[in-house]
Amino acid sequence: MIDKLLCCCLVLSTPLQAAWNGQLGSPDGRLQTQVSLDDEGRLWFQVLQQQEAVIRPSPLGIQREDTGFEQGLTLQSAPQVRPVRDSYRLWTGKQKQVEYQANELSLELKNSSGQSMDLVLRLSNDGLAYRYEFPGHSETARVVTNELSGVHFFPGTRAWLQPKSEAQSGWRNTNPSYEEDYLQDIPTGTPSPTTAGWVYPALFRYGDSWIVLSETGMDGHYSGSSLAQHSDDGLYRLRFPQPPEVTTRGRLLPRARLPFHSPWRLVLVGDLGTVALSTLGTDLAEPSKLAATDFIEPGIAAWSWGLLKDDATVYPVQKEFIDYAAWMHWPFVLVDADWDWKIGYEKTAELARYADSKNVELLLWYNSSGGWNQTVYTPKSQLLTRADRRAEFARIRAMGIRGVKIDFFPGDGQSVMQYYRDILQDAADHELLVNFHGTTLPRGLQRTFPNLLTAEAVKGFEMITFGQAAADREATHVAMLPFTRNLFDPMDFTPMVLGDIPNIERKTSNGFQLALPILLTSGIQHLVTTPQQMHAVPDDIQNFLRGLPGQWDESRFIDGYPGQFVVFARRAGERWYVAGINGTLRPMRLQLDLSFIRATSGMLIRDGAGPRQFAISAVPAGQQELALPPAAGFVMLFNP
Repeated sequence: MIDKLLCCCLVLSTPLQAAWNGQLGSPDGRLQTQVSLDDEGRLWFQVLQQQEAVIRPSPLGIQREDTGFEQGLTLQSAPQVRPVRDSYRLWTGKQKQVEYQANELSLELKNSSGQSMDLVLRLSNDGLAYRYEFPGHSETARVVTNELSGVHFFPGTRAWLQPKSEAQSGWRNTNPSYEEDYLQDIPTGTPSPTTAGWVYPALFRYGDSWIVLSETGMDGHYSGSSLAQHSDDGLYRLRFPQPPEVTTRGRLLPRARLPFHSPWRLVLVGDLGTVALSTLGTDLAEPSKLAATDFIEPGIAAWSWGLLKDDATVYPVQKEFIDYAAWMHWPFVLVDADWDWKIGYEKTAELARYADSKNVELLLWYNSSGGWNQTVYTPKSQLLTRADRRAEFARIRAMGIRGVKIDFFPGDGQSVMQYYRDILQDAADHELLVNFHGTTLPRGLQRTFPNLLTAEAVKGFEMITFGQAAADREATHVAMLPFTRNLFDPMDFTPMVLGDIPNIERKTSNGFQLALPILLTSGIQHLVTTPQQMHAVPDDIQNFLRGLPGQWDESRFIDGYPGQFVVFARRAGERWYVAGINGTLRPMRLQLDLSFIRATSGMLIRDGAGPRQFAISAVPAGQQELALPPAAGFVMLFNP
């Protein structure tokens, strides 16, 4: 075993020297990471795939308020290499059970002031992860002021990137909420249109290699990060949040007593299939902190606000949606903003009892804050302190409420990251499910707190209902999301409308819409189709949607290209669901290899002759060809 490890993880080192070069290999030998300490004591890394460099030498380093680790570093001992294995369960995402394997290299370093820092790198078969660790013990907190971490791309690399909106901008000061339009297939070096830079996950293509940058393993002491606005010569550097991205009087920058560590910085590398199926964003996240998980139940939710908006948050409409969910065999109904005064606590409790009689449970909306947004939607400021939060959670749990949707967070500052964790822990103590909206990227938090079943952080369906421009871009936008925003973390896009959208010309077909709850992964899928629209579709479509699972056991990437088209197969139990969409304005013909499905035939649902019609037919398993019109889609169902 030792010989095999050294073979795939060759490390060349001499202790106690300034200059040093080493190499770390992935378990399968496909990837290599070269790490170096130059003559000036600066750290660099480079990533190779099949011995060919896909990333240029890229800087490492970090600065604290009390000292710096960007140069003058010396290696203190021979770097240690060890194999790493992990096995864990997820309640939301591409698969239920995950196996992780990597090789780890740890460098013990000191700066010119004699302060210690360890650089820990892990290389798995799908990418590199690294973080900075600060050993020792201190009575006072240390503040991280900057990271020099960056990734340097070769000329010719293309990018799919989402700008980060300016803090305290937008509707009633609710930004950043990770709801900007992605810039697709742009040259590296293109500056972000905002000073706040670019958000994660950031997708790149160099030749046949696909690369994703992100972060995971937030422990509450650290702020979230993004990529800087400018990337001269293709060098993308990490940046910390803008000053307003904090809770009321909360901290912005990372701050903790020794020992502590940074989040893992992720550099995913592979072909598009490797990228699409990667779980690296949860592989490095903290393991679950919940002692009990029996209360966690993924599933489908009926939701009035998607199409009917604020006026629908009234008792009769919500009762109608409870009946709708019961008819469709869906476990949840989401009651959105202003329920506390439009319906009231007492009548909401009555709704919850009625829902229980129908085997349906309610989710309730909350405003995250007081001072950091200017929205008037309520309940507001009920969750800000631990005492208030736990009192409110106890109250609604006693009413029979199953979960909460919490909206309008202020950004990525350290105090906000801690606020997320505090909410999730208190919610778990009261066996409540959680959905974060107007929020940052989860960054693997759903593994640490499995009661986090979904989060928005996307330009989702609601934006389509607000303006025609978003509706016009829906097809290409959604065809990119499985490779970017929804790559690692659950995403509450709130998909699937099977009828008209008020005051909006819908540009995608019903087949396209039907594919979305399968293509987009979320622990709770809030479907926007209304009861009236559902009654208008054929019984076979209704039955198909009744059987939609709440979580997936396994996923397979069939084919696709970001922003153009995507086809996935997902398994729940012994059933396989295959879904695909065309995100372009031109027809395409797909060659699908479904030979891994052990069934002789299945059911194909695609668009019919009319704009809101379906065509249902039998379909064989195995190799097949499928024509897909512009902005159209399909689903297949294979039973054992």
